[in-house]
Amino acid sequence: MTLISIRTDLKKLSNPQKAKDLQRFFKTGKGEYAEGDLFLGVVVPNIRRIAKANKDLDLKSVETLLHSKYHEERMAALFILVMQFQKGDDSIKKEIFELYLQNTKFINNWDLVDLTAGHIVGGYLFDKPKEMLYKLARSKDLWEKRISILSTFYFIMNKKPEETIKIAAILLNDRHDLIHKAVGWMLREVGKRCSQEVEEEFLKKHYKTMPRTMLRYAIEIFPEKLRRKYIEGLI
Repeated sequence: MTLISIRTDLKKLSNPQKAKDLQRFFKTGKGEYAEGDLFLGVVVPNIRRIAKANKDLDLKSVETLLHSKYHEERMAALFILVMQFQKGDDSIKKEIFELYLQNTKFINNWDLVDLTAGHIVGGYLFDKPKEMLYKLARSKDLWEKRISILSTFYFIMNKKPEETIKIAAILLNDRHDLIHKAVGWMLREVGKRCSQEVEEEFLKKHYKTMPRTMLRYAIEIFPEKLRRKYIEGLI
């Protein structure tokens, strides 16, 4: 398993037309949120397979791969980090957590964040002080803010929604649609996996002023009658 072999395997699976489609889908044009990102055109299941075959790659090489100009190479690096984190002892987990946060500028699209932040940042901070989450939430960087809220998915999965609610409050007035969607999604998961009462306690305070996209994501699986009440401001 080598860095060269990973890059070679990904290159063999590259698809120029798929790459163009992905660059449009992930908004890589001038002025868009992923401006300049480059794709090889490799689908996620194949990236996972290659990452799994190279899951024991040394961390220095993984970090080099994470610095790649190609989206799929960065994703492969992140998948390897997740696998090593999940199998590692406390010292390895700490090293990977720190590496992840030192390289957030390369974790620079919503799929890269969504597939990894909960596993690594949430997994590491679950039984530790949470100050880093609040630092990320108050960052000026779009992806660090998304990392902050998506990291709490790990807490939600373990029936601990409190940090999600607190981070959601910090991000409530963020201007970016990708943050609206992420916060709404995590609020929905709080209601689905932990407590609808907890979710609605938050919504009742904020639903009239929160971004509409955030609200729609948050109430997506509510019964139709209740959903309409929120949409129409009748709660």
